[in-house]
Amino acid sequence: MRKQIFFAIGLLCFLSSFAQNYSTLAEQQARIQNIVKAYPQLATVSSMIKTNGGKDIWMITIGTGKTETKPAIAVVGGVEGNHLLGAELVIGFAENVLKASGTDSIKNLLQKTTYYLFPNMSPDASEQYFAKLKYERTGNATSTDDDRDGRLNEDPFDDLDGNGKITLMRIESPIGDYKLHPDDARALIKADPSKGEKGKYLLLSEGIDNDKDGLFNEDGEGGIAFNKNGTYKHKTFSPGAGDYPASEKETRALYDFLYDAFNVYAVISFGSNNNLSANDDKATSIVSDLYNKVSGLKDAPRTSVTGGDFLSWAYQHYVRYSFSTPGWWVPKSKPDTAKKEKAFTVEDPIANYLRWSAQQGITDVFTEWKTIVHPNFSDQKVEVGGVDPFVLINPPYKQVADLSKKHTEFLIKVAAFQPEIDLMNVKTESLANGLTRVSVDVVNKGALATHSKFADRNYFVKKIKVAVTVSDKQSLVGGKKILLLNNMEPSTKQSFSWIIKGKGKITIDAGCPTAGTKNIDISL
Repeated sequence: MRKQIFFAIGLLCFLSSFAQNYSTLAEQQARIQNIVKAYPQLATVSSMIKTNGGKDIWMITIGTGKTETKPAIAVVGGVEGNHLLGAELVIGFAENVLKASGTDSIKNLLQKTTYYLFPNMSPDASEQYFAKLKYERTGNATSTDDDRDGRLNEDPFDDLDGNGKITLMRIESPIGDYKLHPDDARALIKADPSKGEKGKYLLLSEGIDNDKDGLFNEDGEGGIAFNKNGTYKHKTFSPGAGDYPASEKETRALYDFLYDAFNVYAVISFGSNNNLSANDDKATSIVSDLYNKVSGLKDAPRTSVTGGDFLSWAYQHYVRYSFSTPGWWVPKSKPDTAKKEKAFTVEDPIANYLRWSAQQGITDVFTEWKTIVHPNFSDQKVEVGGVDPFVLINPPYKQVADLSKKHTEFLIKVAAFQPEIDLMNVKTESLANGLTRVSVDVVNKGALATHSKFADRNYFVKKIKVAVTVSDKQSLVGGKKILLLNNMEPSTKQSFSWIIKGKGKITIDAGCPTAGTKNIDISL
């Protein structure tokens, strides 16, 4: 049966591979609406809010029956507007899993697990990829005064070489801190003064100092970034963060929904932050191990959170398992000995990318350095060029189908780890005077804890509730009708007993939103 699932997934991915480029917002919307039309019993869609740019923030719910009562995984794309792959992976997962929904395995999955999907949290920014002027944008359409000079958007990007792309400028300068890469002069690396190295170039974003403040492109279109607008360690007043946390409609809309979604036990997001490739936390290392095995990705670049980010918010403030991955990064290239290539004497991501892309036959990803006349550097040599926008963080589109297949497999398999409450070892013992002792073990059968330990002090994570229901003709003599339990680690149990007077049936319920509920009827 597993072969049927992944054959169906693979077929859909193969068919979708005929697409030539990443999906525009209109194409994303069409794909989302087609999902709901094709699988109305399994998927619903709604627009949570419109951004200041008038773009919809879509949410897809996948599951069966009362989806809000089942343990859930939230999957979030578009965490950063320049990371186009994230939206493709989220929408691709929805298409793939529903395409396979006729198989027994996916039927069982959706009977136990709900998926809340948020394909693109940065639609204002991601659409810049398709604009007449292409540059990597992460901020939304909120107008901001990033340089605090009392004016809005007065120093935008300038296309100095007229190619429709914003790349870099290298300016020959005695105070420059960059030098040419010794193995590939197209790339620049920082000079190391401790080694006696001297820089030759200043390296700046392609543009003009329109507002004469000594900075370039520091206050253009593209205001507040979703991945900087979070409430955990918010960098107040820093560019792109917003004047206060959760200032933006899209941020608040997602937070409001998730805080009410008590059944979410894990949040998986796609963006530059990466804690899936290497995780030292024993409780969640199994998820990292699964990801590495399924994705096959190696040599992950080091990443660090900077504050206001979604990964940290989901763990620290929402208090759920929180995982994030870029979904792809530039592989580490090896020298082609047939072409007499040698290993780099200095490791550098740009040089590595240029070698890797050439070996893959990928073209049109680098703008050759071109000398221009620059009004701010009239007496210096200025060249415009460098790696094109978006290519370092988004794979060639022909690779998206395979990545979508692998991440669909991961999102399916990770649900097998979810916490699961069960009632076991039920015993009844007749006592004198019409009394019965009832004993039961409450067990977490899952591979993950019901919630983290510090979630015990958080209102938005509900505790495990164990309750005994008796009839009017029965009375509870010993034990409490309702008990609240804190975090339960995987494969652990807690034992309880009650003394009840009377005959007939009683009901014992145990569970919580993140781990499901189990109930049993017991005859006295």
